[in-house]
Amino acid sequence: MSQENTSTRFEKTTELQAESPTLIEGLPGLGLVASIAVDQITAQLGLDQHGTIVSDDFPPVAAFEDGRVRNAVRVYAGIDPAVMTLQSDVPIPPGSVKSLSQCVLDDVAEEFEQAIFLAGAPAESEDQIGEIVGVATTDRLEAELTDAGITLADGSGVIGGVTGALLADCYQGGVPAAVLIVRSNPYIPDPGAARAVIENALEPLVEFDIDTQELLEQAEEIQAQKQQVAKQLQQYQNQQEQPPRAAGMYQ
Repeated sequence: MSQENTSTRFEKTTELQAESPTLIEGLPGLGLVASIAVDQITAQLGLDQHGTIVSDDFPPVAAFEDGRVRNAVRVYAGIDPAVMTLQSDVPIPPGSVKSLSQCVLDDVAEEFEQAIFLAGAPAESEDQIGEIVGVATTDRLEAELTDAGITLADGSGVIGGVTGALLADCYQGGVPAAVLIVRSNPYIPDPGAARAVIENALEPLVEFDIDTQELLEQAEEIQAQKQQVAKQLQQYQNQQEQPPRAAGMYQ
């Protein structure tokens, strides 16, 4: 691992059994689309926890589920299909983004063949919710996006936040990666957009089958569960000094 970021490290709890898995990123972002979608994928596929990412840069909080404390940032893995997921119970603060991204590149990337990242983009109308475009780092992944029926992003743009950092580091490090940019509700957690990106992009790309019906049936419950994370994410975004948001900028 890079000596520059020794405060952030990947701690494996199991040996990886899958061969050349695909990593799917589910860190909190706009609409919490990535978080909601990857929660569903991890549960549906019965993925086991493979390790955790710990850092002095992360918020000093204790995450828990069903009465048991757990690490906030976790990596899961499964054999059939060969999938890894990256999840977090808390938003990644701006000051932690670079060290987390470098940790994924240095310590986790040696275990996966390619990565798929998810970025939210604010929908300008109800009809836009769930629309998806893709960006790839290699010719092969660009062809896979096209073969899966995913439109490539038109023109130029910028992807910010933790997803942008991960994509940039993978590109610079020669790790094949793609990002799926999905239009979602910019104000509340959006299970509908998460369902769209699973069904219309992730399923054909990764070749698995996920039952997304409960994302519709339990939409209000999911929104309530994710509301605290959404508020924390908004606070980080408000605190961070940024230039005016340009057209074609996603995060």
